[in-house]
Amino acid sequence: MVILRILLPLVIIALTGCASTSPYRNPKDPLEPLNRTIYKFNDTVDSVALKPMAKGYQAIVPPTGRTMVHNFFSNLDDVIVTLNDLLQFKLRQAFSDSGRLVINTSVGALGLVDAASAVGYPKHNEDFGQTLGYWGVENGPYLVLPILGPSTLRDSIGLYVDSRPSRVRRISHMRTRNQLYLLDAVNTRAELLDNEGMLTGAALDEYSFIRDAYLSRRRNLIYDGNPPRIKYDDYYEDDNGGADPGKSSANDVHASPPVAQTVAVPSPAAKTGAQPHHVVYRVWLARH
Repeated sequence: MVILRILLPLVIIALTGCASTSPYRNPKDPLEPLNRTIYKFNDTVDSVALKPMAKGYQAIVPPTGRTMVHNFFSNLDDVIVTLNDLLQFKLRQAFSDSGRLVINTSVGALGLVDAASAVGYPKHNEDFGQTLGYWGVENGPYLVLPILGPSTLRDSIGLYVDSRPSRVRRISHMRTRNQLYLLDAVNTRAELLDNEGMLTGAALDEYSFIRDAYLSRRRNLIYDGNPPRIKYDDYYEDDNGGADPGKSSANDVHASPPVAQTVAVPSPAAKTGAQPHHVVYRVWLARH
């Protein structure tokens, strides 16, 4: 995507200029002032444009039609999933996901019907950001990308790489290509409409809640649902860089951070096997 070509150099410049001097205590979010500004911009775009479109779309298109649209884009996404299966040497899963792609493209009428799940080929979630994490690449700082939403430096690179083999990106007719991007975004946003109240009621600070939920979810996906336990010290530090004795102790060193226990918010996307980037108010996608 063109926007990613523009954003990545800017992100790298911002990181080298700001990350080392940020006064914020959360080491995973050194660019919090910038991120919050972009978050407010994205929220405004959503309130003014995307959310009204999603509501109108939901009112016009019946649930069956929305499910078929979801299945269509999910089927296209299985190409990316299979490639990342192979990069992680998950050969059995790669066989399953490639079989899923063949079944849904043929029997499922170009993916409009999820026939593969009915015959034992479940949807999996893999992307290049997860592949980098699988091979030991750290998250890097948390980032909120304009329009695209929550990410990290590693996942931003992953988004760009995953966009290269996209079938939609290779459509030469610009209007058709852009209409497909818009349809994907609006359909996904419509899936999240019923969950907004859960987000609003779950957190006093939506920005922090979404950030922690995103990072927790991504960690969980990289380790296939079984992440290693980490120290509280990684989350709570005093102003001098040491552990905060009021929030961690020697007995806590193998405990999971509380965020992992409190921010797992179910969504329609999670139930239907959508990509992890859809979790918790992620309204704009970069799957293609």
